[in-house]
Formats: sequence, C-alpha cells, structure tokens
Amino acid sequence: MSEHDKPDIDDHTGVETTGHDWDGIKELNMPLPKWWLYTFYVSIVWAIGYMIVYPSWPSLSGYYSGLIGYSQRDAVAEDIAEANSKRAVYSNKIAAASFDEIRADVALMEVAQAGGKAAFGDNCAPCHGTGAQGFTGFPNLNDDEWLWGGTLNDIEYTIQHGVRFDGDDDTRLSDMPRFKVDGILDRAQILDVVEHVTKIAGGEADADRAARGAALFADNCAACHGADGTGDRSQGAPNLTDAIWLYGSDKAVLYASISNSRKGVMPAWAGRLDAATIKQLALYVHALGGGE
Repeated sequence: MSEHDKPDIDDHTGVETTGHDWDGIKELNMPLPKWWLYTFYVSIVWAIGYMIVYPSWPSLSGYYSGLIGYSQRDAVAEDIAEANSKRAVYSNKIAAASFDEIRADVALMEVAQAGGKAAFGDNCAPCHGTGAQGFTGFPNLNDDEWLWGGTLNDIEYTIQHGVRFDGDDDTRLSDMPRFKVDGILDRAQILDVVEHVTKIAGGEADADRAARGAALFADNCAACHGADGTGDRSQGAPNLTDAIWLYGSDKAVLYASISNSRKGVMPAWAGRLDAATIKQLALYVHALGGGE
C-alpha cells in the first residue's frame, strides 16, 4: 500500500479521518451506530405506512381519509353520544320530576347538583364568578337578597327567560327612569334623593337635604322601591335599606345610578339549554346558600 493510500489517522484521537480538512481541522470518520440507522429506517417505513392507513394529506376538496377511514371527529362524536345516552336516564327523570320530588330523591339530587355545577361553570361563571360571588353589576347568588325572588320556581323562571333580554317576550323586565338624562329631576334634586337613600341605608347624610330628598323619593321612586325603600321583587326593584348593592353605595355611584339608570341584561337560556339542565342549574344555585 502506498503512502497515498494509507488511511489518515488523527494524532489526538487515533481515529481515521475522512480526508476532509478545513484550515487544519480534520473531520473524523465516525459513522452512526447501526442500531440508530436501523431505527431511523424503520421510522421512515412506519411514517409512510401511517400516512397510507390513516387520514393524512390535504387536498383541494378535502383530505385523504386513509385506508381505514378513521376520523377523530367521529370518534369524539361517538364518545359524546355515548355519554349523553348514559346521562339521558337521569336527565329524563329530572326533566319529568318536580323540584320537591328531586330533592326527596338523594341519588337524583346528587346528579342534579353535579350537573348544575358543571352547567354553571360553562354558562354562568363568566358573569357571576366561579363561586357565584358576583361582581359589580352581576348579582351575588350566595346571599339572601334576590331582585326577582329566590325560590326554586323564581330562579328557574329567571334562568329560562333572562332579564331584559330582547329575544324573549316573557323576560324579566323593569325599567328605571333616567332621571337626569330625561330631565325628570335636576342635579340638586338628585343630590337630595341621594342623601335620603344614604340615610335609609344607614349611612351618614345631610339632614336637610335628606328631608327634601324624602319628598322627591315618595313622588318618583316609591312606586317601585316602596315607600320605605325596601324594594319590590315583582318589579325587580332592589331593597335600598340594606348593605347589599349591585353597583355600589357611595354617593357618586348613587348619583350616577339615579341620573342614568341601570339596566343590566341576562340572557334567556331556554332554547340554549334543555329543560333538565335549567332545572339542575336552579337546584344548584338554590343550594348555594341564598335560596329561599
């Protein structure tokens, strides 16, 4: 063997080089292990086979559905259908039973509570909070104060038809006037009413202004909120004498509420949710602690 044909051995590692040299840096001839190469080749074959058997390549009109025609979407739809079929037994019982019958059946009540909690998290929590604690403008469902009533039937009706929801003719509806915007009262008169409301709610108020506000309240507000300010659930008019306020009780907020009115909207869930789910929601909300 001539000198030219002899393998070039790297002085530092003792490994044969490929003969390539970059500025004195030689490339060692270290091929991949056989097991790694075989694994790589098997992976290629497996990938090709997978693309043939299962859905893979998109096309202009759809996609290649594979030899077995498998669809993850269909598989999920089948799982959902199976789950709904299993739940249907209890859902049908809940839909057909009265609230008293459901509450008397321990097993059925457990199912209703679990279903109501799940439905609440999916549909109601974004506004009322995951714990139903509410936020400014969104009622707390854990306390004993209800604008439209807190019985099971009241809650069910509110869920079904919503509040001030244009798409439902039977929605809960109340319309507080915009006393300043509509020119019913001027700024000074509204400030007097604010002092009166603050006083009946137990806050510190100017006596003279509160006295003038009492007369204005009787003429303009008592028809809905009652002469004593304790509210009227048939109209969704809140109690103004307690410490529970939907938008806040400081005088600036009260002035804004009287001047511009408050008209929160809750969707009507009838048609979006089935009767059994609405009934489960009513039971769940009622059991949070504030139900009557």
